[in-house]
Amino acid sequence: MTFNRFIRPFILIFGLLLLVACNGQQSSSANDGSLGTLYLFNWNNYIAPETLKRFEDECNCRVAQDYYSDNEEMLAKLAAGASGYDLLVPTGNAMDTLIRQDALRPVDKSQLPSFKNISSAYLNTEFDAANKYSVPYAYTLTVLGFNYDKMQQLDLPMDSWAIIFEPKYLEKIKGRITVLDSQRELMAAALKYLGYSVNDNNLDHWQQAKDLIIRAKPYWATFSNTSYIRELAVGNIWVAHGYSNDLFQAALDANNTGRNFSIHYATPKEGAVLALDSMVLHKTGLRPDLAHQFINFMLVGENAAELTNLIGSGNPNQQAIPFIYPELIKNKAIFPDQAVLDRLEMLQDLDHKQRRLLSRLWTEIKLR
Repeated sequence: MTFNRFIRPFILIFGLLLLVACNGQQSSSANDGSLGTLYLFNWNNYIAPETLKRFEDECNCRVAQDYYSDNEEMLAKLAAGASGYDLLVPTGNAMDTLIRQDALRPVDKSQLPSFKNISSAYLNTEFDAANKYSVPYAYTLTVLGFNYDKMQQLDLPMDSWAIIFEPKYLEKIKGRITVLDSQRELMAAALKYLGYSVNDNNLDHWQQAKDLIIRAKPYWATFSNTSYIRELAVGNIWVAHGYSNDLFQAALDANNTGRNFSIHYATPKEGAVLALDSMVLHKTGLRPDLAHQFINFMLVGENAAELTNLIGSGNPNQQAIPFIYPELIKNKAIFPDQAVLDRLEMLQDLDHKQRRLLSRLWTEIKLR
């Protein structure tokens, strides 16, 4: 990114001020008798409060969190000079960017005796082949959520992306469908439905996916990354293209408010996206010692399980299984079996040329 001569000094000053603030807060914590502060840059609601409190008590320290709503926001804030974070929790395709930018410290596995608890299925990924920088934390699947009663009444399929792309089905539920407001996620769904990889970058295949989306768009209510949780839970929409943990929340809300319908969600038979979030150490962090303590603490089975029980996220920690609610373990959209895992893919980062092309296609989709 190129900055003009007025913006660059401001960003450098902002970064220095943030580091000074971090130093000041850590000194204050130490003066209070604690061992300092761990600075965590995290997704909102991505650690159970009781887990956080238990770590603070155990390490005699404080955890200060800032939040982001998507990987692009996190990367943009770091690029703009935000610093002093000991730990980040990026998704795989954002990991590509951070590693390429040389922004991360290697993980010292000798300080992580609980690293062995992670299932081998979530190690040695394409974005970090030897887990030099990343420790798997949680994952979500991009799936389909349904008002189960409406789908049965209308005799509509609940196992295929066809429900959001094919007019013969869409005609029955026009205005009752939402899709994610995400270039990569919506294109990935279209590519999978067409029989391609979510990481296919063939221009002809992208055009086919774009045309498929544009054909279906008149039937959709909106593009949504957050509001679909409530809209599905109250019955305003009947089909949602969304994240498994969000759909877990919608199902819970519908049940807790006594709705006369139930929310189900499932992984389409054509396949879907698996987003693996990992704990990584940022180079500007001042307390890599506390960061390693936190990572190892979160790898203990009981601690790892609390996040899944809280928000319905998938869990790569084998030792967490005995502590997770049985109904979540049985849900294949949260804990996919091997047959489902074989149909899942992680999104990979795009180069600059591919990003520009995708942005142009996305603009055409939105304007049409």
